[in-house]
Amino acid sequence: MRVLVTGHNGFIGSVMVDVLARAGHEVVGLDTYLFEACTFGPERRQVPSMRGDVRDIEIGDLVGFDAVIHLAALSNDPLGNLNPQVTYDINHLASVRLAWLSREAGVKRFLFASSCSLYGVAGDDGLLTEEADFNPVTPYGESKVLVERDVSRLATHSFSPVFLRNATAYGMSPRLRADIVVNSLVGYAVTTGEIFIQSDGTPWRPLVHVEDISDAFLAALEAPRDLVHNRAFNVGRTQENYQIRQIADMVKEIVPGSRVTYAEDGGPDPRCYRVNCDEIAWTLPAFRPRWTVREGVKQLYEAYKNHTLTFDAFAGENSQYLRIKHLQRLTKAGQIDNHLRWTAPRVSGPALRPTSSVAVYPSLGHA
Repeated sequence: MRVLVTGHNGFIGSVMVDVLARAGHEVVGLDTYLFEACTFGPERRQVPSMRGDVRDIEIGDLVGFDAVIHLAALSNDPLGNLNPQVTYDINHLASVRLAWLSREAGVKRFLFASSCSLYGVAGDDGLLTEEADFNPVTPYGESKVLVERDVSRLATHSFSPVFLRNATAYGMSPRLRADIVVNSLVGYAVTTGEIFIQSDGTPWRPLVHVEDISDAFLAALEAPRDLVHNRAFNVGRTQENYQIRQIADMVKEIVPGSRVTYAEDGGPDPRCYRVNCDEIAWTLPAFRPRWTVREGVKQLYEAYKNHTLTFDAFAGENSQYLRIKHLQRLTKAGQIDNHLRWTAPRVSGPALRPTSSVAVYPSLGHA
């Protein structure tokens, strides 16, 4: 298939394009390249790409693709809280517009990177299936609910949306992130000797390696239409739900000389949920997760150690790997504006044609 991957230069995308290409697909990327400088280790694969903002894409940019994999978004809760309206514009409105344009351009399958964050506050409600209620507590989580709602209405006999609700990602990527829990705890352990927990350690998280996320998208891309048409899947493995303190104990066992510490004002995090991932295992037998959190911690420890990672580079004021600090630095330098748009044209790669605002398909209103 000819596949467009939005956000292909990000944490997940820079791994996923390699997985898709190795499976024989013709992959094209679309990215703003906001995190182009946030590199860690060698690239896995370069693919043909368009340099532009998903808010600016037009129907002509989508003609000829068999599928669109939509990863581009403000990709965690702190970024979403930085400017909720921009989060809404990018994560919700631009995503629904992209799906509508994809359908009009003849794209057959639209795979959306949703998130288990849409379950939000679940506490001790047990393992949540895809039928569980949504209870998001952040603009990021709410945006995923809104996109699933609106894009599902676009489904037709010839246009198949699929919603992949990723558990909390971790693992190595050429575009490393330090603001996700496993990556963060290992990074603190390696660079400071302390496994720093900002909550009381009790919240539950479902966890999934970035390579397993990529494999899940590949399986959904290649699956028969009737198995995935307009369906949602929790992406991960049911056994891989952990409390934050359990992850910290795992890191302590693997990183020599490290110890667990808690923030003085750390209380219970309202984002607490466990998910059941049996549905994707039953429906898409081609998807077989290969990673456990323990193996992921070992992978990260070896990578951080081999790169002689320092705390300043990992999570200090000059960190390239904390997304919010990187964007604040670009804004302060005048390189991007408050709407996260480059203030000057980027010079490499073909560009999309700019538009003045994010338009939406005719039936969409503000939630």
